Amino acid sequence: MLRRLLFGGTVVQPFLADVAITLLRVFGGLSMSLAHGRGKTPPSAGFIDAVAGMGLPAPELMAWAASLAELVGGILLAAGLLTRPAALAVAMTMGVAAFVHHASDPFQQRELALFYGLISLIFLVIGSGRLSLDRFLR
Repeated sequence: MLRRLLFGGTVVQPFLADVAITLLRVFGGLSMSLAHGRGKTPPSAGFIDAVAGMGLPAPELMAWAASLAELVGGILLAAGLLTRPAALAVAMTMGVAAFVHHASDPFQQRELALFYGLISLIFLVIGSGRLSLDRFLR
């Protein structure tokens, strides 16, 4: 057991792995929604101006899309409902945040967007997992 723990191999039982994936999905989704999306919905004039400053077309529409991707996408991700589309919306929004909005900023200011983007990409690839509404509805 210690050898597998130190040098690899399956140590965690499948159900515990499902719980771990669920915890990451719920924490990441709720954090995205409550800490970021809630404060941007509806988009303020400042947020719309920031989006316009990035050179994106239709800044008001893009600001709404970004705020809803964070708010609703985060909630859907946490619930494990429409996980892949929600993860795609969040990942795209975080890509713009990290590589457009924070393009000239140091890594420390990009880190959070990159982290949320990575979490979203993981769920885009693996789906919601067994402990989710997606699984229940399948």
